[in-house]
Amino acid sequence: QVQLVESGGGLVQAGGSLRLSCVASGRTFRSYTMGWFRQAPGKEREFVAAITWSGIAAYADPVKGRFTIFRDNAKNTVYLQMNSLKPEDTARYFCAASNTIHPVIRPDSYDYWGQGTQVTVSS
Repeated sequence: QVQLVESGGGLVQAGGSLRLSCVASGRTFRSYTMGWFRQAPGKEREFVAAITWSGIAAYADPVKGRFTIFRDNAKNTVYLQMNSLKPEDTARYFCAASNTIHPVIRPDSYDYWGQGTQVTVSS
């Protein structure tokens, strides 16, 4: 079992930055691919970014060049650095863990999910 706890969300003006954190329990954290997803009201959950145990990252097109995913295996933590935020980035952001070596982007490829943290970007 892996438990995930996100933090770092909040209210920020357009153009601002936030860093989300996700702390995982369990000794097998370093072997999991970790992902960030987001879900806005009335919309489906969508892929944002993922990173494998070896550091291979993948990003959704809307966030490329603005968001960076990275992990600290010693701290069992994955981060999402979000810069140049836009109002359309407003959503609840979820951390997820997948028992795979690939940077998977499908939500159904992930085995464990956190409760999410809210990000609101004002215009």
